[in-house]
Amino acid sequence: MNALEYAEKAGDLFVLPDSVTKIKQLIDDGSASINEVAEVINHDPAIAAQILKIANSALYKFPAVITTVNKAIQIIGTDSVYDLVLAYGISHAFKDMNDSDIDFTVFWELGVSCGLLAKYLAQETAAKNPDKMFVCGLLHNIGELAILQLEPALAKKCSAFSEQSCPVTLQTQHLGFTYAQISAELLKLWGIPSEIYGPIAHQHAALHKPQSHEEKVLQLAANLALNNVYGEIYNRLDNIIPAQYEMLNLDLDDLDAALDFTNMQLISTLAIFSPSTFSIY
Repeated sequence: MNALEYAEKAGDLFVLPDSVTKIKQLIDDGSASINEVAEVINHDPAIAAQILKIANSALYKFPAVITTVNKAIQIIGTDSVYDLVLAYGISHAFKDMNDSDIDFTVFWELGVSCGLLAKYLAQETAAKNPDKMFVCGLLHNIGELAILQLEPALAKKCSAFSEQSCPVTLQTQHLGFTYAQISAELLKLWGIPSEIYGPIAHQHAALHKPQSHEEKVLQLAANLALNNVYGEIYNRLDNIIPAQYEMLNLDLDDLDAALDFTNMQLISTLAIFSPSTFSIY
């Protein structure tokens, strides 16, 4: 099977919550008011709670506590709320997956790390929409969950990476394509905007020369996140070639600052988006 066929099968198994789909349709309409969007969100207490948690989290650092969804939308913006609702809904779609073959904490730690790094780097380089880059990072590797569910033996082979065999090499060897391609195809099937699935499809610097600022940011964030989460295999700045950060007018001190920021915010942000912590938080 190719990446699209795996994505189609995964799309039958993992379904977005109905409330997320309704919110997506309402915001996609373009004519909905803040009150209308807030009303739909408020009809799903779980999503409303997550939006308030996000608005009051270190992702935004607002000086006053935000207590209503309406206020959150006013401050964060409709587009950012749209992206964050999607991020929550997509991560929630995988909450019932059998976790016997994967450490979900590590999986979502990688996603959240990549999201935080992508947002930080986007802000530092004056990208148009840092929140969208957070979502790109958070969801950059969901294709792995599709393979884990559909082909656990292949997923196990792809997870056996080392200093000598990086993830993208093993995925290409055993699947003929990468998890990034499945991630992008699955997001596309769910009707997620190309501004999110496009950079995800081209996240591997070894396979794609970046064509946009967003692709440059995500490629760097994905490499940094892998090093950060799998520190027993990679050093902090392993596999980061100077051209990757220099094309963004960044230096090594900037990368260290990005990693420090990410690690300070990781636990609190993981509690919001990791399905394994939904019942706890």
